[in-house]
Amino acid sequence: MTKRILSVDLGDRRTGLAVSDETCTLASGIGCIKEDYIVYIADEVAKKAAEYDVRLIVVGNPINMNGTRGPRSEKAQGFVSLLSEKTDIPAVLFDERLTTVSAHQYMNMTNTRGKKRKETVDTLSAQIILQNYLDYLKNHPSEN
Repeated sequence: MTKRILSVDLGDRRTGLAVSDETCTLASGIGCIKEDYIVYIADEVAKKAAEYDVRLIVVGNPINMNGTRGPRSEKAQGFVSLLSEKTDIPAVLFDERLTTVSAHQYMNMTNTRGKKRKETVDTLSAQIILQNYLDYLKNHPSEN
């Protein structure tokens, strides 16, 4: 049986998480970590990865719209390195450009407001990152 994939939308205050189904077809949000201490976040992600028996962790890489890497992308790269110290599960970066914009658009369409919106947008962003990654794998089976 194919193991699941976990995705991470690393934020400043909240980090969204999503996990695939066992067939690696659909992404589902599983909540967020409300913390800004990166070591704690890595520990929690490693726990979730073990809990869901994942084979891969996908971390959103916030590349600039012009394709360059800025401080947020470097933070994501550092987080991937930190995860490699915390777990034997491989972690990769995946382009997350416009996922937060897409999440906010969805929240507008569903009229989600206030505190619930803040708590949901990071999880939804992680779900979008993972669904994009799963779709990418379908179109690039040699990378699976």
